[in-house]
Amino acid sequence: METAHPGPVPTVDYVHGYSPREGRRLGDQADTLARLLHAGTSYPAGSRVLEIGCGVGAQTVHLLRSSPGARLVAADRSGESLARARAHVAAVVPDARMEWRRADVYDLPFADGEFDHVFVCFVLEHLPAPRQALAALRRVLRPGGTLTVIEGDHGSAFFHPDSLYARAAIECQISLQTAAGGNALLGRELQPLLTGAGYEDVEVRPRTVYADRTRPALAEGFTRDTFTAMVEAVREDALAAALITSADWDRGIADLHRTALEGTFHYTFFKATAVNPTDATPPPATTSSPV
Repeated sequence: METAHPGPVPTVDYVHGYSPREGRRLGDQADTLARLLHAGTSYPAGSRVLEIGCGVGAQTVHLLRSSPGARLVAADRSGESLARARAHVAAVVPDARMEWRRADVYDLPFADGEFDHVFVCFVLEHLPAPRQALAALRRVLRPGGTLTVIEGDHGSAFFHPDSLYARAAIECQISLQTAAGGNALLGRELQPLLTGAGYEDVEVRPRTVYADRTRPALAEGFTRDTFTAMVEAVREDALAAALITSADWDRGIADLHRTALEGTFHYTFFKATAVNPTDATPPPATTSSPV
């Protein structure tokens, strides 16, 4: 492999960007993995549930389907994402009764103990202070209420045929996310993060995706349209930062596509559940995001 000369790594708000293509990728990911990731998650009728970091509503529609009687509040800091989420939910679950709120996880506009349950999916990995965010969520979660967190871990990706070029391309995505203040390897840290934020009864379970040619829906929906598409999206940033050469990048992406067509691909998500202690004082509200 060629060695690129190191250069400045650009800082971005959300490493994957907010393009329509990214919105479609999030939808493909949510739909492909719904059974795997949402299994075991449903909320009682009448319970008040907060989905923080709802993005374009990709996970929201599955929450609505699994808990039709719950009172769901979907929140995100991006007004543009909320508008797209509203449109998506209206198209997929037109009879949904829910609330939409613009909110920052570090400065939540909700009362203490307002929610019975909180759902967080693919959010913590993009935050500079995930433990602080989890503590902020404890404030709005009633004592004894539950938190569900789902995160990936790009270090869990392995495949056949193996490829140093594909691994280098994946490492570019990991490096860019780190430079943006996030952590693409956060899945492995959920248990200590939740415990450190004051939750109890923390339970973390792996949710593994394995795809080969006998599982074409996963090979297409996850290996190609979710994971490889995610890596492909950071091409220009990776090249601008001189993290890799153009030739090596293109070969790495081609090798990832090859695993979807004729090889095998493995990835592990981590799903955690935790309880807000009944005898603990809620953390104080924060007034600003960490820097």
